[in-house]
Amino acid sequence: MELSQRRKKILRAVVEEYIDSAEPVGSKTVLSRTGLDCSSATIRNELVALDKEGYLEQPHTSAGRVPTAKGYRLYVNELMRERELTRDETEAINRGLDLHGRGHEKIMDTVGHMATELTSYPALTISAAAAVTVKRVELIYLDPNSFIIVLLLTGDTVKNKLVHLPFSFSQVTITRLSAVFNSSFTGISEEKITPELIASTERAVGDTMGLTSVIAGFLIETLATAKGGANVSGEANLLKLPEFRDPEKAHKLINYLSNSENLASLSASPDFGDVKVLIGPENAALELKDSSVVLASYNAGDNMRGIIGVVGPTRMDYSAVAAKLAYIAEGLSKLLGGGAATSGYGKLMIKGDDSDG
Repeated sequence: MELSQRRKKILRAVVEEYIDSAEPVGSKTVLSRTGLDCSSATIRNELVALDKEGYLEQPHTSAGRVPTAKGYRLYVNELMRERELTRDETEAINRGLDLHGRGHEKIMDTVGHMATELTSYPALTISAAAAVTVKRVELIYLDPNSFIIVLLLTGDTVKNKLVHLPFSFSQVTITRLSAVFNSSFTGISEEKITPELIASTERAVGDTMGLTSVIAGFLIETLATAKGGANVSGEANLLKLPEFRDPEKAHKLINYLSNSENLASLSASPDFGDVKVLIGPENAALELKDSSVVLASYNAGDNMRGIIGVVGPTRMDYSAVAAKLAYIAEGLSKLLGGGAATSGYGKLMIKGDDSDG
C-alpha cells in the first residue's frame, strides 16, 4: 500500500536522523526535523503504523525507532535527496585520478584508498571481463626451436608470446596445431580447456613433445588474467563504527572481505554507468546480511568492466556515498576506457532490489 506523504516525510526524517546519530529516533526529534503541523502524539501514532508496516522497528520497548531494510529501500528508491559534490570533493577526486601512465594495479590501489578516505568505509575495486574467449589462434613458425603464439580475443584484444624450446619440431607440426586449436579451442571459456581436451588434441596431431600443453597453457593463463581481479582497502575502518563494536561481528565481515573470490562475485551486480545499492538481506552472502554495499560500474578498457564500491552499515549516508562513487567511476571511465560515463550522479540510475521497495 502506498504510504501517505506525511508518513514518507516521517520515514525520511527517521532514516536521516538515525544516519547522523546512530541512536533510535523518537517523536519529538521527528517533529523538530520535519516541522509537520501536528502533535507529538500524532507522530507517535504514525511511527507505530510505520513499525507495523515493516519500515521501522523498535529495538527496545522504551526506545525510539530505527529503520529496517525495507525502510532503507523505500528511502533509497523514493525519498533520498540527490547529493551534489562540493568543489573541494570534486577537486580531491580529480587530483586522486591524475594517474596517467600508472599501471592498472597501482591505479586500483590508489582509487581504493581514495574511496575509503572519502566515505570512511572499506572500499572494493573489482575488474571483470565481459565473457572473454579466444576468437582466433595464430602459430607463427620461426625456426626448429621457436614459434610465436598470437591470440585474438573477443573485444579484438591481441596477446602474444614467443616460445623457445630445447627440442626441434617442424613447420608442418606448427601448422597442424594452429588448425586444431582454431577448431577446438576458440569460443570457449577457460574452464572448458580441460586435461581431456588437451590430451585428445595431442593424440589428434600426434604430438609427443608437449607442444599442445605449452599452447593450451598460454590460452588458460591469458583467459584467467582477462577475468580481472578484486581488492579491498580500509577494512580497519569498520572497527570505528558503532555497528561493529562487537569484535566477532567485525572479524567475520573483515574475513569475508579478505577473500578475493567473495569480492569477485559482486562483479555481476551493476550494469555499466549504474550505481547499485544492496541493503542488508538483499545481499546474497550471509556475512553481508547486516551491511549495505554500494557499487558503481565503469569502463575499464580492453573489453573490461570495473566496479568501485564500499561496504558499511545499513545506517549509511547513501546519497553522499553514491554521489562520490559515481564521480570516481566517471573519472575512471575517462582514464581507462578512453571515454566518459554519464556526467554526474544525478544522471545515474540507483538500482536496487525493487521487491523490497
